[in-house]
Amino acid sequence: MLAACGSDDAPNPKQHARECIVLLHGLTRSSLAMERMKWFLEENGYNVANIDYPSREHKIEALAPIAVEAGLEQCAAMNSNGRIHFVTHSLGGILVRYYFSDRDLPSLGRVVMLGPPNQGSKAVDEMQSLPGFEWLNGPAGYQLGKGPESIPLQLGPPTFEFAVIAGDESIDPVTSAILDDPDDGRVSVSDTKLSGMNDFRLVGVSHAFMMQNSEVFGLVRDFLETGQFSSSEESTLDD
Repeated sequence: MLAACGSDDAPNPKQHARECIVLLHGLTRSSLAMERMKWFLEENGYNVANIDYPSREHKIEALAPIAVEAGLEQCAAMNSNGRIHFVTHSLGGILVRYYFSDRDLPSLGRVVMLGPPNQGSKAVDEMQSLPGFEWLNGPAGYQLGKGPESIPLQLGPPTFEFAVIAGDESIDPVTSAILDDPDDGRVSVSDTKLSGMNDFRLVGVSHAFMMQNSEVFGLVRDFLETGQFSSSEESTLDD
């Protein structure tokens, strides 16, 4: 099934040996959430740094250097002296945007964001006053809404090549009732989009599981290799 998502060519383990991909999980998750993505990309010849970072312990301003620099260090330790790409889920995409908003990395390659709250999420604004919100989401959770504390809304368009993959299936009807349709159970599709996207694709998957989805794997590979998603399905960039 994985092969059907991209080209029919068998993976070449040496094809991308000098390139490294940093994986950044989302809020309240761990690197285990990105483990299947790691295996897939390694099979396609990349060095992969799957980063654990304490998403519930700090604000985005502190998390961004913790997570991104850990990835850069792991790539260096693997003797990757080619381009460094990023594949992120949810909050991970905001960390990359924040980090590179005032930093340059000559070796920075392409970035694929899965379900990023690039315009904030209305769910945060509606739910942040509920008991347990801070315990579950930490200080960064408050920064992912649409209000004055919103970090995504304070950031400008990225200067690097990037694409967004959004989901339109939800397994959380309570949160989806708050969000504008369609949504993935955490973020409205419209709120994942960002000016300057090189490509965009909508996939029938929920926020919680998109980073483990075989169709998503193929799309990620296509964009990292070519700078666009596979033409087997029409791009939804202009929707």
